[in-house]
This record gives sequence, C-alpha cells and structure tokens, in this order.
Amino acid sequence: MRNKAGWRAWAAGGALVAAAVIAGGAQAETRITYKSAKAGTSYYQMGVELSEAIKQGTDGDVILTVEESQGSVQNVMEAAVRPGSFIFTTPPALVGLAQAGKGAFEKRPSEKFKDVRALFPIPSLTMHFVIAGDEAVLPLSALEGKSVLLGKGSFGAREGEKYLELFDLKDKVTIANAELGNAADALKNGQIDAFVTSGSFPAPNVVETAASADIGLVSMTDEEVEKTGRTRAVIPAGTYAGVDEDVVTTSLPVIAYTTTAMDADTAYLVTKTFWEEKARLSETAPWWKAVSPELLSEVEGKLHEGALRYYEEAGIDVPEQLK
Repeated sequence: MRNKAGWRAWAAGGALVAAAVIAGGAQAETRITYKSAKAGTSYYQMGVELSEAIKQGTDGDVILTVEESQGSVQNVMEAAVRPGSFIFTTPPALVGLAQAGKGAFEKRPSEKFKDVRALFPIPSLTMHFVIAGDEAVLPLSALEGKSVLLGKGSFGAREGEKYLELFDLKDKVTIANAELGNAADALKNGQIDAFVTSGSFPAPNVVETAASADIGLVSMTDEEVEKTGRTRAVIPAGTYAGVDEDVVTTSLPVIAYTTTAMDADTAYLVTKTFWEEKARLSETAPWWKAVSPELLSEVEGKLHEGALRYYEEAGIDVPEQLK
C-alpha cells in the first residue's frame, strides 16, 4: 500500500510539473493581431513578411497573425475597441485626427484613441509618375500634352489629381478612363502616355511596366516637394530598369502603432526584433531598405514606453514630443 501510495504521489507530482511546463510554454508564446491592408496588396504582403521576421527573430515566442483590413481609417477605429496586444498600420496624420476627434473620427470620437502608441515605421507610400519613353528622369512639365491614367479611389489617385491642380497641369493633360490595374499593358500598347501610382518602392506595377517598355519617372525639385506639403523621398538609381538616376518625389509615411494595452516588455521585444531583422527583410524584399529611424520624425502621438526603451538603449535619437 505504501508503494502504491508513493507511486500515486510521484505521479501526481509529475503531472503537476508537466502542467506547469506546458502552462509556462503557453505563456511564453505571445500572439498579436497585426491589422494590415487589403489582401493582395503590397502592404498585406509586408505584413506577412514582418510576421515571418518577428517569428524568426524571437524563436517563435511572438506570433503576429496578419488580418486583412479595408483601410487605415478602419485600422485606427479598431484601436479603440481591440483588447490586448494589437498592432495596426496607418499614416500618422490619421492618429492625430482620431485623437483630436476630427475628420473621419468626428462622428465616432473615443477617449481610447488617446491610448494609441507608435512602435516603428514601415515602408512609405511613395508617389510615382511613370511616363513612356527613353528619357529616364523627367520634370513635372513633361506630363503636358500626355494622356495620364490616375486610377480611382486610391491615395495615389487623389494625390496625383491634387498635384495636377497644384502645378497647373490639370488642363494640360488628358485623364484616361481606365483601371490602374491595367496600367502596364495600357502604357505598353500606347493607350496611355503616363500613369500615376503610389506604393513602396520598388512598386510591383512599375517593375512590371519597366520590364516590358521604356519608361521614365518624374523627379521633382525641392521647391516642388515643399509645395505639396508631403515628405521628400528619393527612389535610388537602378530601382527600376532603365532609370539609372536618383528620382526625387514625395511620400506618405506609414507607421506601425499599438495601444497602451500592450505591455512594455512586448512592445520592447517587437520593436527590437523589427530593427534587428530589418537587414534580412531588406534582402528578400527591397522596399524595407527605405525604412530608417529618421522616419520617427513623422510620427504623430507618442511612442509606446517599451519602444522608447529600445530606442534609448540603441542610441537612436527620438524627437522630444514622442516621449
């Protein structure tokens, strides 16, 4: 009886130890929803790439589950209702509007927007003005007399239309009535002379076009960039076939945000892992090369305390207003 009782005690103790190990393992793995963009877009693909990088960089301790989104406004809206660890992407200006209860958030204000915190920048939306021809770099005036495809509903379409008005080109071009998804074929077949698109470079539709037709890109002066009110961006020479000079254009920064519901240690680990994995990310997907700590200057709102801890440890300058 004593032997049986002893065996039962040993088995019970072993079961408790096993349960503790299993529980400990479950606690060690942190799962985070990453609200990205529409499936099939470059930003959704970035989410997949980031998820893989974070998983690899943390040996599986942090798992990002990429979730499709209908856009940045939805992402910010969900920040007010999502519990726990939640990361979403958005241009920083939308966070500023949400926290002020303006714009798209005027009718749906929430005190929870004040809990939004930044982690790190991701590739920016970069404007591309693509023109058919063998001249690699052209001024904005080269659009005059051209048939230009803007597309509909996208940031690039709205921004392109704004620039045509801003630089007195609207009445000097013909706006093509076609879908942006057909831009490469339309330009190759001579149906259009140019198209406007926005995306992180190298943009897949521009790569596709440059592979089958001679193209050039509009390069803006610093004065023109300043007039747009956007961030200056440089597309390096060689990014696209045949464009062997740097191209100056504009961009809309995009930031990965979370909320104060994410604990400091998790925010620290995710931010640290992102920057440590960025070189590897850039090797497999070149659009990550354009991400640098300097883009922190574009953040609206505050940094998460865990992210700030990483930047201070890494000796990265952080604008005072983000602390």
